[in-house]
Amino acid sequence: MTGQQLKNSILQMAVQGKLVPQNPNDEPAAVLLESIRAEREKLIKEGIIKKEKNPSFIFRGADNLPYEKVGENEPVCIADQVPFEIPNSWEWVRLHSLVSKEVRRGKSPKYSSMSSGIQVFAQKCNTKSGEIDMTLAKYLDPIAFSKYPCEEYLQDRDIIVNSTGNGTLGRIGIFRDKDRINGSVIVPDSHVTVIRFVPSENINYLLYILKYYQPFLEKLGEGSTNQTELKPAIISELLFPIPPIREQHRIADKLIEIFPLIDAYNEKQIILISLQRNFSNLFKKSILQMAVQGKLVPQDPNDEPASVLLERILAEKEQLIKDGKIKKDKHESIIFRRDNSHYELVDGIEHCIDDEIPFELPESWCWVRLGSLLTKLTDGTHNTPKYVDKGIPFLSVKDLSLGKLDFLKCKYISEKEHSSIFGRCNPEYGDVLLTKVGTTGIPVIVDTEVEFSLFVSVALLKFNQKKLFNKFLLYQINSSLVQGQALENTKGVGNKNWVMRDIARTLLVLPPIIEQHRIVAKIEELLPLIQSI
Repeated sequence: MTGQQLKNSILQMAVQGKLVPQNPNDEPAAVLLESIRAEREKLIKEGIIKKEKNPSFIFRGADNLPYEKVGENEPVCIADQVPFEIPNSWEWVRLHSLVSKEVRRGKSPKYSSMSSGIQVFAQKCNTKSGEIDMTLAKYLDPIAFSKYPCEEYLQDRDIIVNSTGNGTLGRIGIFRDKDRINGSVIVPDSHVTVIRFVPSENINYLLYILKYYQPFLEKLGEGSTNQTELKPAIISELLFPIPPIREQHRIADKLIEIFPLIDAYNEKQIILISLQRNFSNLFKKSILQMAVQGKLVPQDPNDEPASVLLERILAEKEQLIKDGKIKKDKHESIIFRRDNSHYELVDGIEHCIDDEIPFELPESWCWVRLGSLLTKLTDGTHNTPKYVDKGIPFLSVKDLSLGKLDFLKCKYISEKEHSSIFGRCNPEYGDVLLTKVGTTGIPVIVDTEVEFSLFVSVALLKFNQKKLFNKFLLYQINSSLVQGQALENTKGVGNKNWVMRDIARTLLVLPPIIEQHRIVAKIEELLPLIQSI
């Protein structure tokens, strides 16, 4: 059960007489109801409440079934109306037979911009927890206030029922004198119904009965979808199970004891549900973290070490520089180990980077900056092109946001404009794209031969795919190792940016090329199983 379901179940037990034991020495509820009727008669004589035209009286018949006599009419069996059986010492009664004021709504208010000292209680003041938040109340125009009779001013222990709209319809709260701000007079507006019970009743028990009815009240609204109304007459006719007064106190005390425990349970339940919903993502993150730490598949001592692989990658880049095919990186990085510490050589200067190294790697692996593995790192055009109805696809972050190329809703540019962009930023089959503006850190492998252009919000990563497996790079970028760096280095206001310099400085792990393939194979074996779980 959820916390709310558990509360509903316990409330059900409470109003059925199953939460606490009955005491045969308790004065029966029938005696209590007689005293309430006498008190109401007194209020009628004093002119405080009006006499009902057709008062209702519910009693047990000789067959022990509930009967109701309304006005001068003959009694009618209402066994089909009562929702459940109650103990013999209990009685059924209509809500309107328990009140000291007519059950009705407030008035449509005219607000004042000045703090007049007269506040209007609105539906939004009645919070989910059943408490009152008067900081949300507004002030009433003094002329409008004159139309409120004094008996409509909210009093201590008045129960408030939200009576308009969806989502909050039927929500129950209790007003206390402590809710007043500076002792102000407070009146209800037309969106709430006020219930004022005869003082001899146990208000906490009655409040719990209304909370039991709350899910049903939500369904009893009438009117349009956007403006459903819960009429006071419906609330007035609710059937209340009334125990002896001492049992009412025992029930209320037990609920006051239990509900904080249920609230604590509900908090844990919410955490559990969140874990269950996020289980596959958490499991996937765990798998990727194991992968980049070298813990997902065993190392093979026959594999060529990553250090040798890296030397060949750097040698290949040097040759491309000599051939004029790529430009030399002014800040080329080399990471190496010495005396059990990690050092980085940049611009001929070496410095210790142990504070950047998050975990130890297998001996055959090495740490490396992303820029050192790439033969090209660039981004799309910085200029917003002129779009056309048909032409070359022009992709931005939104077209990569699902982790794959999506041409369904992309924009198009002319072939001429595409040619001016493609010379510098030429995505090709097998390359990796990386979002760098707004939603950053989403990698996508180019899996099409179709030519397209990129906006500045997307970076292009080119590399020798025989020395760096593009799928391994993709999974590594999706791991917490790289996602943490993306989050830390995405900066700015509005559309935040992960700048190219910081992308190039991203710290990666480099396993032997054969192990890269083994890791990807294991990940792709496990991910479908995770999704099925």
